[in-house]
Amino acid sequence: MKKYLVGIDVGTTGTKTIIFNLKGEIVGSGYKEYPCYYPKPNWVEQDVNEIIEALFETNRQALKSSGINPSEIASIAASTQRGCCVFVDYEDKPLKMISWQDNRTTEEVALIDREIGNDQYYAITGMPNACTWILQKILYVREKEPVIWEKTKKHTQLQDVILKALGADDYYSDEAGIAISGLWDTDNYSWSDKIINAFDIDKEKLAKVLPSGTRIGEISKEAAEKSGFLENTPICVGMGDQNSAAVGAGVVYPGMLSVSIGTGGMAVAFLENKYRDPKGKTIICNHALHGYWQFEGLQNGAAGVYRWFRDEIAAFEKEQAKQSGTDVFVNLDALIKKIPAASNGLLCMPYWAAAASPRWNTEARGLFLGLTFSHSRMHLARSCMEGIALEQKDIINSIKENNIKVDRVRIIGGATKSETWNQIQADVYNIPTETLKVKDAGSLGSAMCGAVGIGLYKDLREAASDLVKFDRRYEPISTNA
Repeated sequence: MKKYLVGIDVGTTGTKTIIFNLKGEIVGSGYKEYPCYYPKPNWVEQDVNEIIEALFETNRQALKSSGINPSEIASIAASTQRGCCVFVDYEDKPLKMISWQDNRTTEEVALIDREIGNDQYYAITGMPNACTWILQKILYVREKEPVIWEKTKKHTQLQDVILKALGADDYYSDEAGIAISGLWDTDNYSWSDKIINAFDIDKEKLAKVLPSGTRIGEISKEAAEKSGFLENTPICVGMGDQNSAAVGAGVVYPGMLSVSIGTGGMAVAFLENKYRDPKGKTIICNHALHGYWQFEGLQNGAAGVYRWFRDEIAAFEKEQAKQSGTDVFVNLDALIKKIPAASNGLLCMPYWAAAASPRWNTEARGLFLGLTFSHSRMHLARSCMEGIALEQKDIINSIKENNIKVDRVRIIGGATKSETWNQIQADVYNIPTETLKVKDAGSLGSAMCGAVGIGLYKDLREAASDLVKFDRRYEPISTNA
């Protein structure tokens, strides 16, 4: 009997595989980190081979920790970081991957403005013209890296590459995450011929786009040997990481908002109808629930900033944790609790990877403002948490300014493992916030895609009503707010 669902979350700094039972409860998991590379200022790249190795390693870890028989797995699907452009050759080997955090494409952003116009580009795609999206990276490589371009068979996203590695017969993207390509007409669920023709994009180099939860193949013999999954286990189209996290948080009805703090940050609100931000500053893409949309506010540097603090400033605490076999983040959390709200006047502006919503400023840089001799490393740590939350508050305010109803906020992502940070979020937003039983909403959302793909549920809304479970509510502390 098939009793388990596999949800894979391929993030910016690590991949996680989680095995769920049919009640949405975790029975096994695996995780592996990998690096980003910074060849030049504003450049961010990753090694696709390292990501695929991590994928298979976490598959094996999850199976081992669960103790289940792989024959009991009903389906597999993945959520993947969006906006990463992967160039693959005619033997399906990756040539290059430019990260969503990369900001080298300012000339290409200017070119798009000249050829299409920022306003029209936003009207078609729902994406403010920025370095983050894939079109800009395609134009960059075509013009500035002709050797790579000459070898390129496909320029695609990680969703497509992960599905191919698992056994798909072609490159398949999800219609929720494909908006981040910057080539997608989000109102009409189709490639934009206007943009494609303006920049002479070869459609043969693009992936096939399907709704999340579409079954597209089975685990191949090669992938079975590497992953531990059984050959011919169904694989289904998943979704972009933030689309998946929103679904995994149950954001499938109007009035619902999720705030995710992972390597990057994102606030996502459900939209019933086509919409554009009159200021053209926020992202509108398709919701994973076909026929709906979502309003997004992107933060380039969120928990990634706090991870930088761990690695570069809290090296002593990191080594202590390593020696004692404890979790450095848990140890830091205990110390941060002793620091008062507002960190004695210290403010962190978390622009380690420039500023996205609602500013879209590629020249913005990170800053600690107000340092005095009274501040310790733990003041810096708390100010990171607070600054990241304050940036999310600006995004939430931009959502409210667009007259989009928000009556329930669910906080998700790795940050929710810290009760201190959860309370900081409630205080900063001055809105009651809820956490979920399954903190890894991206993995749960992708597992739900697999469940839909094999017919366990008719759609993701039905799956969410059954599998997403509320955990704890945090009320704002008025003096802190």
